[in-house]
Amino acid sequence: MAGSAELIPRRGAGLADAVGRWMEWLRSERRYSEHTLSGYDRDLNVFLDFLVTHLGQVPDLDDLAGLKALDFRAYLARRRNDGLGPASLARALSAVRGFFRFAERQGLFKNPAIHGMRTPKQPHGVPKPLTVNEAATALADVTMVSEEPWVQARDLAVLALLYGCGLRIAEALDLNRGQAPFGDALMIKGKGGKERLVPVLPVVRHAAGAYLDLCPYDVPPQGALFLGVRGKRLDQRIIRSQMQKLRVALGLPSTATPHALRHSFATHLLAGGGDLRTIQELLGHASLSTTQRYTEVNEAHLLQVYKNAHPQERPGGMDRRSGLDKKKGGS
Repeated sequence: MAGSAELIPRRGAGLADAVGRWMEWLRSERRYSEHTLSGYDRDLNVFLDFLVTHLGQVPDLDDLAGLKALDFRAYLARRRNDGLGPASLARALSAVRGFFRFAERQGLFKNPAIHGMRTPKQPHGVPKPLTVNEAATALADVTMVSEEPWVQARDLAVLALLYGCGLRIAEALDLNRGQAPFGDALMIKGKGGKERLVPVLPVVRHAAGAYLDLCPYDVPPQGALFLGVRGKRLDQRIIRSQMQKLRVALGLPSTATPHALRHSFATHLLAGGGDLRTIQELLGHASLSTTQRYTEVNEAHLLQVYKNAHPQERPGGMDRRSGLDKKKGGS
C-alpha cells in the first residue's frame, strides 16, 4: 500500500516520550532556533529508522542502552554510504550524542559506548568572504533581481544588515517591526538566546526606512519586519534564492551567499584594524577561537597581495635585479 512505510513506528512509547522531552528542552532551555531544532529532530529520526532495520525491531529505551560502539559505527557507515560528508556526519552524530546525554541526565538510560565515539574528522576550512568591491557591488545591484520596488528595497535592507551589522540571516529575518534598525545600535538575540548589541550604520538605517516606506503591508510592532510577497514573515530560502540570482548576474564566485556577507563584515573589519575581541562580541561568537578563523583569511589575502606585487615573486624577477643572487650569493 502506498505510504504504508509511514505507518511503521520508529520508536516505542517510552522512547517517543523521551524524544519529545528532549526537543522541548532544546527549545525552552537551550533556546535553539526552529531551523536547528528541525535538523536535530531529522537526524535523530534517521538514526531511529536505521535501528529498526539494524535491530530488526522498533527500538525502546532498553535497546538504546544496550547499543555497542559497533552499532554506532554501522550507523555512521550507512550515512556515509548515503553520501554524507564529514561535516554532515559530525552533525548527525552530535544529534544522537546530545539525545543520549539528555537521557542519561534524566535517568532514563545510560550508554557508555556513545561517549567513546569520535567525531568524524573534518577538513580545516576558513570563511570565504567577498572582497570589498564584490560586497559593495552585491548591495548596489541587488535590486536587479526583482521587479517590485518594495521587494527590491526589502532585499537591499536585508543584505545591508548582513554586511553592515554582521548578522546571521536568521537573526535578520527574526526581527520584528518594533526592532527596526533606526537607532545607533540594535539589540540582537543570537544562538542560544544570547543577546548582543551591534552598531547600526546610517546606510543600514536608510535602507530599512526605504523598505518600510514602500512595503504595501501594514506591519504592527510585534509583527515581522521583513515580509514575503504574501505578507508572511520572509523565509530564508527567498533571500538565498535572490542572492543566487545576483551571483549569476554579476559573475560573483559560488561562495557569494548571504552568510558570506557576515564573513565579509568580520574580515573587512579585521583588515581595517578591528580588534578580535570586539569582532567576537559583534558576531556573537561564544569562543574567540571561532573568530580567530578570520585572521587566517586576512593572512591569506596579505600573502596573495605580496605574491602579486613583489618583484621577486614575478616571473624572471630575480633575473631583472642586480644579480646579487648569482654573483655574490647574497646574505
